[in-house]
Amino acid sequence: MNLQPVLLKYWGFSSFRPLQEEIIRSVIEGEDTLALLPTGGGKSLCYQVPGIAVDGLCIVVSPLIALMKDQVQALKDKGIKAVGIYHGLSKLEIDNAVDNCVYGDVKFLYMSPERLTTDLIRSRLEKMRVNLLAVDEAHCISQWGYDFRPPYLRIAEVRELIPNTPILALTATATKNVVADIQEKLQFRKANVFQRSFERKNLAYIVFREEDKLKRLLRICNKVKGTGVVYVRNRKRTREISDWLGQRGISADFYHAGLTSKERDTRQDEWMKERIRVVVSTNAFGMGIDKPNVRFVVHMDLPDSPEAYFQEAGRAGRDDLKAYAVLLFNQSDIIDMKQFHERSFPPLKEIKKIYNSLGNYFQLAIGSGKEQSMPFDLVHFAKTYAMDPFLAFNALGFLEKEGYLAFSEALANPSRVMFLVNNEELYRFQVANPRYDPFIKLLLRSYTGLFNEFTRIREGEIANRAGIPENTVKKMLEDLHNMQILHYKAQNETPMVTFLEERMSVNDLIISKEVYQQRKIYSRERMQAMMEYAQSETKCRSLFLLGYFGETKAQRCGQCDICLERNKAGVSSYEYKQLVELIKPRIEREQLTLEALLGTLDINMSEEKVLNVIRYLKDVGTVTEGTNRILQWKK
Repeated sequence: MNLQPVLLKYWGFSSFRPLQEEIIRSVIEGEDTLALLPTGGGKSLCYQVPGIAVDGLCIVVSPLIALMKDQVQALKDKGIKAVGIYHGLSKLEIDNAVDNCVYGDVKFLYMSPERLTTDLIRSRLEKMRVNLLAVDEAHCISQWGYDFRPPYLRIAEVRELIPNTPILALTATATKNVVADIQEKLQFRKANVFQRSFERKNLAYIVFREEDKLKRLLRICNKVKGTGVVYVRNRKRTREISDWLGQRGISADFYHAGLTSKERDTRQDEWMKERIRVVVSTNAFGMGIDKPNVRFVVHMDLPDSPEAYFQEAGRAGRDDLKAYAVLLFNQSDIIDMKQFHERSFPPLKEIKKIYNSLGNYFQLAIGSGKEQSMPFDLVHFAKTYAMDPFLAFNALGFLEKEGYLAFSEALANPSRVMFLVNNEELYRFQVANPRYDPFIKLLLRSYTGLFNEFTRIREGEIANRAGIPENTVKKMLEDLHNMQILHYKAQNETPMVTFLEERMSVNDLIISKEVYQQRKIYSRERMQAMMEYAQSETKCRSLFLLGYFGETKAQRCGQCDICLERNKAGVSSYEYKQLVELIKPRIEREQLTLEALLGTLDINMSEEKVLNVIRYLKDVGTVTEGTNRILQWKK
């Protein structure tokens, strides 16, 4: 099968990125496939190209609603029929989307793992011609993974309904344990992994132990030309830092999930078009954004894990030109991170209490509420029940990962419309109600597919075309909705909670203590690895990250802060390793001064090089001098 025409027609590319074509051909041949591609490696094309090239429907499972919505819209913009099923949609919208997948010519169906295993989807799956089941963020299926979600464990249940359909699992970050776990949990017929090296040769990883982080950030912005992203933990700091940069001549703006969709879209667009140089953001920014020429990513706070850091830092330099990933930290960050970790795991008793309070907040009876989506104000909820908002937020996150509910921060659901009557019935209505006739004709001219699927509309655009106020447009849409001529859902910016299961009594809520403890232990291990990365003064930053993900044969990068310091010693990697292997056991075994050590070394290398290496080891604190100038190797 010639895949180039599909790639060229829909994406304008004449060739694939490394491993993309091999992955695509593997699934086209019916093989279960695990694709490990770094951030920016083009994972989505690995299921979108075969989804288009092969007859039938491609189902994409993802936990990221914002990413699903962006991809569905991007496919529609290319003329490819795609639908997404996520919380916040009405039952009518979901039924319509599923019917179009069974009876229509939809090519892509996006949904969460919770939706995939509902009775509605399972009952229709056998009627769908599914050519591929793509599981994005596949690390979520593994208890070893950094974002384990129990609902992912049920994905394999649907394989018996589509026995001849291959699975494509995709992730940007996975350790060896996670790689094995993904294939086992998804019931791969045989092991089949395509892994592109996580090494980013154009990306220089730099760590600064810094008390005055703002001053260092300003120096980076002034020294490194081009656009950048600055990550911080909390929303308030995004604004403070962007304002601070603006006052010093750096074009900057802030971004977080609490902004309206219009504000987020505008700021993202301004940055993409380089009217703004720097975006200061929480981790809400960057997912699904493909801007190749980001020159620097700066973290002002320690990320939770090497996986999170690798993904966010990896948004720099996707054009393969020199870029910088900079982490700024100090000792207080280590203390803050440990406290943050503890607070991220509310006691099980508190989680159950918050779940019960949530049911009371929405006035749901035990056994009711399944699939219901309701507007939710976290601050008001926490105030009503006299609880810490941060504690409540983390408890909701835990309940979401366990599959009991879905919680979205202010996630824009744009206005949608679909006609409920056919062409003939609509014509009769227009004749009988001439007041609405011009408005209906304008709708039909402005948008396609209004009889078959819910279509995104913009009331402001309609108002401009009709020459009437926007409020009048909304009123007419509401009138037509009430008369059951069309179904109109106005844009919703409110955070939402969806009960994925009926409300249970606290006694019936099952949260395994073992799973909870395991999750906490694995999270602590990832936190400790992140702290070790920040505090390390001897190991190449790139080698550290690659080693964490199981790559052990790479060479030091030569451009991180550790390598740049070591380069001053004037020795090759081989010479450095040879010397360390000689020096370390001698110092640990015997009490030697520098002079005595030099006398015991039998190596074909100049004394100047040996002294440079020892000086470097002393500079970074690996070797210290104790009493009587005895050398000691730091444990």
